[in-house]
Amino acid sequence: MNFLLYLCIILFILISLLLVLIILIQKGRGGGLATAFGGAGGNTAFGAKTGDVLTWTTSIIFGVFIVLAIGLNLLANYRHEQTLREAGVGQPVAPMMPTSDSTPATADPGAAGTGSTGAGEAPAAPPESTPAQPE
Repeated sequence: MNFLLYLCIILFILISLLLVLIILIQKGRGGGLATAFGGAGGNTAFGAKTGDVLTWTTSIIFGVFIVLAIGLNLLANYRHEQTLREAGVGQPVAPMMPTSDSTPATADPGAAGTGSTGAGEAPAAPPESTPAQPE
């Protein structure tokens, strides 16, 4: 699994560099800032029809770039989860039970009609149980 991950990382870096280079050698569409400052944007390095070939090449390399990016993400997530499982970190933890201090005070249902709202009243303490003493 590690070999596949490292192979994809190397391919991803190479495809990224190739994509940058292919984009840089394309001719500009309309000149951009070069015409604003008096630059002669009419020179092409590889002839007049290279725009079509470079556009198709850029599209194909971009597609490979996207597929590699998604594949690398899936491989890295799988490897990370596998590492967590082996370390025992990802075990589910039981939720903590709330303490009596964090429970809100509510009205006693038996005290309905007595005018007691229960606001500000302390919750009733549990009855003290004494252990039975042997005789």
